[in-house]
Amino acid sequence: LAGRANELRDVGMVHFHIEGPAPHLAPEVADSFRHRALFIGANAREAVNEGRADYVPIFLSDVPELFTGGVLPLDVALINVSHPDSNGYCSLGTSVDATLAATHAATTVIAQLNRAMPRTLGDSFVHIDEIDLGVEVDQPPHEHLSPAIGDVERLIGEFVGDLVPDGATIQMGIGSIPAAVGLALRDKRDLGVHTELFTDAVLDLVEAGAVTGERKEINRGKIVSAFLMGSQRLYDFVHDNPMIEMRPVDYTNDTAVIRRLRRMVAINSAISIDLTGQVSADSIGTRFYSGVGGQMDFMRGAALAREGRAIIALPSTAADGKISRIAPVLAEGAGVVTSRAHVRTVVTEYGVAELFGRSIRERATALIAIAHPDFRDDLAREARRLYHV
Repeated sequence: LAGRANELRDVGMVHFHIEGPAPHLAPEVADSFRHRALFIGANAREAVNEGRADYVPIFLSDVPELFTGGVLPLDVALINVSHPDSNGYCSLGTSVDATLAATHAATTVIAQLNRAMPRTLGDSFVHIDEIDLGVEVDQPPHEHLSPAIGDVERLIGEFVGDLVPDGATIQMGIGSIPAAVGLALRDKRDLGVHTELFTDAVLDLVEAGAVTGERKEINRGKIVSAFLMGSQRLYDFVHDNPMIEMRPVDYTNDTAVIRRLRRMVAINSAISIDLTGQVSADSIGTRFYSGVGGQMDFMRGAALAREGRAIIALPSTAADGKISRIAPVLAEGAGVVTSRAHVRTVVTEYGVAELFGRSIRERATALIAIAHPDFRDDLAREARRLYHV
């Protein structure tokens, strides 16, 4: 499409997180394409904040309804699938999420029949008869390699690891903190996985023998996920693997499903948190950075699960230690993704703050205790001024 930009005008595009180069978001093709980003990746951030694309705040669990409910009618669904099997079924491979709903809702379905796409199992199949136009390609999925783990992330991972019991079912995302948490969980036993995103950090736990799924109340023995991001090693592992059950996000992120899992532990991160417990995760002030995603889906589901735990894990500082991520109040325009009433447990490299059932003054005191020491005096002074601590 980007190559035909000079032939097109006002073509609307709806997308979730996209990986790799994004020439269709370049300034020079802004008159040809208008984007609605349901989650903002690094390649879409500039376009959104310069007004060339729009950001739609939405819980990940609600995205399929946009398509199936006609809120965002789709003329065309562009999908990337495996080659059909002997019965004519193509797998959505790395991305079932809301792609399955888009495929069912669109007037026309155009597919890349990709020989390099892993064939994942579960609710992940589209029959060749549902595809109107197909193009054969041999294009490996984009690799998202594991980031380096520093001392701060390692400490956070250890604190989080201490909160995860044997037999727990875990959800975590991608990045240095989830990677560090994965390291800390390698000696656990019979962990289960129910997550929106399956990464190399989870694969490492499988290979270490920590993940079996044998104690899960539902989908026993299965790793349940909606989409994959990682290395070719991950994509090779999931290919035709009956341990992997790919599901749409209106299942993986459904609070009613999540809460059925005993000892469900949701591990999510944040850009900043204020002294009352409000979590900002989709913007830095008025600058949109990522998206609402599935954080609240899993935070609430885990909190409601029997013996469940909802964790926000973040470094205590940003900008090379110049800014405290624990702030007296959120920056102007910062988006609250997880409300102060939904926050349960907060972890930094300085420890664990338990906020459930705590008053504003008690929360402020607990959060100051896990803030970076360089900022604690200033935070305490503001806590006295704002909240009479």
